Amino acid sequence: MKEFALLFRQPNFADVDKLSAEEFKAIGKKWQDWAGNIAAQGKMAGSGLRLSLNGKVLKAGGVVTDGPFVEIKEMLGSFVVVKADNLDEATTLAHGCPALDSNGSVEIREIVRP
Repeated sequence: MKEFALLFRQPNFADVDKLSAEEFKAIGKKWQDWAGNIAAQGKMAGSGLRLSLNGKVLKAGGVVTDGPFVEIKEMLGSFVVVKADNLDEATTLAHGCPALDSNGSVEIREIVRP
């Protein structure tokens, strides 16, 4: 079985601070239910952590910019690692991800180990 990273990209991620406590709790439950379903199938290899809104981007030539979302409309918010036989199965696991509810996306990438 292979491992795949599911990378969650969401527009307006900074708007999370504008949610009421009830809205935030409801969104959290959606994430827990979705991830719990994957775990119940024995497919969760590692849960991701929420990434900070602050960061830097290092570019060729040693150029450092504030970021990490300076030049993109969607920012990487978090990730999980799942186990699947192939890319199609990993993509199926990504269906229902709450990031999709807010016009976000899930990037599915196989993890390549040396």
